[in-house]
Amino acid sequence: MVLSEADNDLIKAIQGGLPLVPRPWSEVARQVGLAESEVIERVRALQETGVIRRFGIVVRHHELGYHANAMVVWDVPDDQVEQVGEALGRQRCVTLCYRRPRRLPHWPYNLFSMIHGKNRERVLDYIDQITEELGLREIPKEVLFSGRRFKQRGAKYR
Repeated sequence: MVLSEADNDLIKAIQGGLPLVPRPWSEVARQVGLAESEVIERVRALQETGVIRRFGIVVRHHELGYHANAMVVWDVPDDQVEQVGEALGRQRCVTLCYRRPRRLPHWPYNLFSMIHGKNRERVLDYIDQITEELGLREIPKEVLFSGRRFKQRGAKYR
């Protein structure tokens, strides 16, 4: 798909993040010289054609007081992974949950879930709680605490 100059300008305007204002699309429209409705229409079209694949949010957990985070990796039977993933994703303490292929023989895990907490003990409590509530005691898992923070940013299209 060949993008118009207006589409390129729009992508440049939003790839660094939407403005934190009550009407972000209106502010983007002002920046690129389009009407708010045109910006919304163009973004939808770019999504439908696959140029923009998703919108996400980068939350800076540490600045909000969440000083511990762990990736819990699960070895879920393939016929249960979708159901377990959906159940994990509904948990308030789970901020990210996704499926990945196993890398046998060294990496048997196929479901990843990120849990943030004020401290390590709270994160471990969350893990115990959801493991019990969801009946996952028999599912092999590993808890991988982060040792350092990496820069987080949204997608770059250009």
